[in-house]
Formats: sequence, C-alpha cells, structure tokens
Amino acid sequence: MTVESIPVPAAPKSLVWQGDELVSAAGGRGSGRGGVEREEALAESYYFDAGTTSASGRYSALYHERGIEGVLLERGRVVRELNRFDELAGDYDYPLALGALSDGREVVVHCPDEYNALQIEDAASGERLTVGEREPQDVFHSRLSLSPDGRYLLSVGWLWHPFGVAMVYDTARALTDPGTLDGDGLVPTANAANGEVTAGCWLDADRLVLATGTEAGGTDESELPPGRLGVWSMSEGRWLHRNPLAHAEPGVLLLPRGDQVISFLGHPRLLDTATGRLVAEWPEVGLPVKNTCFGFDDVPSPVAALQPDGTRLAVAQEDSIALITLP
Repeated sequence: MTVESIPVPAAPKSLVWQGDELVSAAGGRGSGRGGVEREEALAESYYFDAGTTSASGRYSALYHERGIEGVLLERGRVVRELNRFDELAGDYDYPLALGALSDGREVVVHCPDEYNALQIEDAASGERLTVGEREPQDVFHSRLSLSPDGRYLLSVGWLWHPFGVAMVYDTARALTDPGTLDGDGLVPTANAANGEVTAGCWLDADRLVLATGTEAGGTDESELPPGRLGVWSMSEGRWLHRNPLAHAEPGVLLLPRGDQVISFLGHPRLLDTATGRLVAEWPEVGLPVKNTCFGFDDVPSPVAALQPDGTRLAVAQEDSIALITLP
C-alpha cells in the first residue's frame, strides 16, 4: 500500500482516470506516474474551483462549488454556460451530474430554475428532457449522481433545519412524468433521514450506499440511525446491510470499489460496506474536514479518482497528487 507524491503546479479541480492517464475536467492531461500537468486557462479565467467528468470522458464541467455559474465542455471545448438557481447558493454545494441514461444519451442533471426542481437535459443540444408541470417539495438538492446504467438518480441534499437527506429517482419515469422528480423518491428517506445522510454513492446499477453522520438529530430506532453505513437494493426494495461506521463521520464523498467504499474525511479510508469495518486508511494523505454538503463554512470538497480496475487512488493535495496503491 504505497503512496507516491506527484508534484503539480496547482491542485486540479477534478480528476478522472482514462486508462493509465489522469485527466482534469478542463482537459489537462498527464500519465498516471507524471500527474496532471496543467489545467486549461478557462478554469483560472473564471475562477472555477470544482469540476466533474462523465463516465465516458466525453463531457466535463467546471463550476463554482458555492456559486451559480459553470460551463459544460466536450473533450475540452466549451459547449455552453451552466447556471443554477441562486437562493442560498453560497451555503451549499452546486447540484450537478453528468452521465448517460439507459438509452445511451449523455445528459446534464442540475437545478437551473429552482433550488428544488431537478432538470435533465441532453448534453449535446441542451434540450430539456423533463418538460412538464412541476410541484417540487422544499428540499435543496446538492450532490447528484447517476447509477452506472443511468436508470436512477441520487440526490444527497438537505432540508431546512438544516438536515441532510438522500432521495433516489427513476430517470426513465422522469422523462415521461417529470413530476416524479418532485416527490420523496424510491428509497424510504423519511426513515433513513432519522440519521442525517451526508454521503452516498452507487456500488453498481442496483446497490446504493448511504452514510449517516453523528452530529445532529437521529435516533437508534430509525431504519438507518446516526453513524451508520447502509446498502440499499433497488430491485429488492430493502436494506441489505446497516452497520456502524468504523469512524465517527463519513464526510461528503464516497467512491465505490467493488463491495467497498472509500470515504474522505481528513484523510482517505477504505471501508467494507457489508460490515462497516475499516479495511485500510492513509492519514499521511491530508484532506479538508468537510462533514456535509451545506453550511456557512465554505470547505472545498475532496478531489479524488479511483482507477477503473480499483488498483490505484489519486487524491488532489494543495501542490501535489497523492497516488495510493490500494490493497
């Protein structure tokens, strides 16, 4: 479990592996051993401080994590500007996901009109695919992610207490009935939210991992109490696992690795999703301590990427990239 430190002139806004290469959202490239050599001037010109890339690598986006502006790029070329609704935008992370639907169409999912109204748009044309009457509930959508097959959309956001929640929606249904994006979704969040959900990710097309924090609210009688790691099956409609976390807080970012997840709070930790136990950790790879996607403290989200074969993890540092060989 070796850790290499790769010097870079500036911390990348995002990282994604393409084979043995690390690629930034703005198009900067470098080998897995040489690091990302540069970010495009675009990121610096507009002071964007965050980014994301679709699984295919075709589309990426740069944006202000606690602002309202962003840009969509196709292989490094600007396609169009992105904007989100500005209510309390400075208090929570930009809601944005890039990916492909079940039919293969690459899409942008974000909240351009209202903080609580999710919209799905065709990435290439900008056409809105979720046109129709809407009655969104009072939830601030934040960290969005599509399942690997594009069938489901996860939103880890917050309600006005503030209190972190997770909601899951069926994207195929949303294309014919956009109002389905306005409800509670497919996972019993009313019970899950008794423990404050702070992070989530897809293990695969069926299994969803949610993590709850310990700092606010929650009861031990709820379906997913505070300080737990839960695995939900979409096909079975039930929790497969619900176990105490091996460490106090999960943070805001989880990356899937088979039946494991990597969490990033202060430093990377590898967790077993079936038991919640700690498999490995790297305290020498320091990261900002960010517990939730909302709050007055503007702590940047961790920037990390797992190589598709699960062997190496790249983690952005202030002036370097830590390259971790995983067990």
